[in-house]
Amino acid sequence: MKYDFDQEINRKDTQSVKWGVIQDPDNPSRWNNTDDYFGENPMLPLWVADMDFPAPQPVVDALVRRAKHGIYGYTLRTEDYDAAVVDWMKRRHGWQIEPDWILTTPGVVPAVNLLIHTFVQPGENVLLQQPAYYPFFYAIENNTARIVSSSLCLDGDRYTMDFADFEKKAADPTTTLFILCSPHNPVGRVWTPDELTRVGEICLEHNVLVIADEIHADLVYKGVTFTPFATISESFAENAVVCTAPSKTFNLAGLHTSNIIISNPTLRRRFQKTLNSCGMGKWASPFGVVACETAYREGEPWLEQVMEYIEGNLDYLQQYIAAHIPGIRIIRPEGTYLVWLDCRGLGLDSQALKRLMMEKARIFPDEGFIFGPEGDGFERINIACPRSILKEALERIQRAVSD
Repeated sequence: MKYDFDQEINRKDTQSVKWGVIQDPDNPSRWNNTDDYFGENPMLPLWVADMDFPAPQPVVDALVRRAKHGIYGYTLRTEDYDAAVVDWMKRRHGWQIEPDWILTTPGVVPAVNLLIHTFVQPGENVLLQQPAYYPFFYAIENNTARIVSSSLCLDGDRYTMDFADFEKKAADPTTTLFILCSPHNPVGRVWTPDELTRVGEICLEHNVLVIADEIHADLVYKGVTFTPFATISESFAENAVVCTAPSKTFNLAGLHTSNIIISNPTLRRRFQKTLNSCGMGKWASPFGVVACETAYREGEPWLEQVMEYIEGNLDYLQQYIAAHIPGIRIIRPEGTYLVWLDCRGLGLDSQALKRLMMEKARIFPDEGFIFGPEGDGFERINIACPRSILKEALERIQRAVSD
């Protein structure tokens, strides 16, 4: 089946977070309804990481069939569901997992919160590589742990790890957990086996548990290979919890189904105990189960097409900015449909840059500073949208910068 990703689909009245709410310009903790921002010059949301594309047709058809059944009672994962996850990891990433390694949660962010609650004592350190996905900050603070950053280094147009600094932070005896983000959100790096090996060795040497957020693993561009952290070595796998989901891959975030993969039986039992204590140990969403299994069985053609389209958007973005907005520089991602824009060449402070984007250009990106101080002067935009929306957003930015 050939999919049409150029079609703009109105998401109004679908309770969409992306299109339904917007941050109050004067009070960042408050969110306003976007109705006032539509009309002739609508605000264009390029922030939260969901796509403006329908899910694969086999998934839609399977959900419709399930909905027509009419009874949506308590639901269990099935052997077919587990087999679909196992097959996907083997086929796409060369990672042989076992069904009993899989624990389901309502999402990766809830899982990270619960993993910190399980494995980190109050006052201990959780190591990040900033700029970092900002919900990690909340997860750490929610569980009375402390954030420690080994900042990534921007070397030209590519971010790298500072291994000396990373080891120094990991060697602190109060640092007990590291959140590895690969592909990295927001900078788009897909870490190489050598980089993962060095990080894994440091964490093993200093008894630091690795939580590997690999939710964007399926979203890599041509010529780039994703390596699951747990495939580097058995010792790494035994010191890791790997967070995966079909949500970013197939635009299923609202179905709240993630697969947390833990080969170490001791770690798995401890996390299962936490899930049980929260009443999350048994049941799953009937629609999430159907969508995940169907996507992993029948969604691959859609994924290949959507990544080709998104890479076309990325090329268009890069060419347009180079030609028309020289004050902005693209950090070209190796994975994810999120693009990190270096806007420091515009000479604006963080609040002036925010006003430029939201008030003058009328686009809603994620401000770089919310990813940590290393993101000051940057913006993160979501390019998983019809090209017409991306084109309009870029033209607005160009006009705002020119003014």
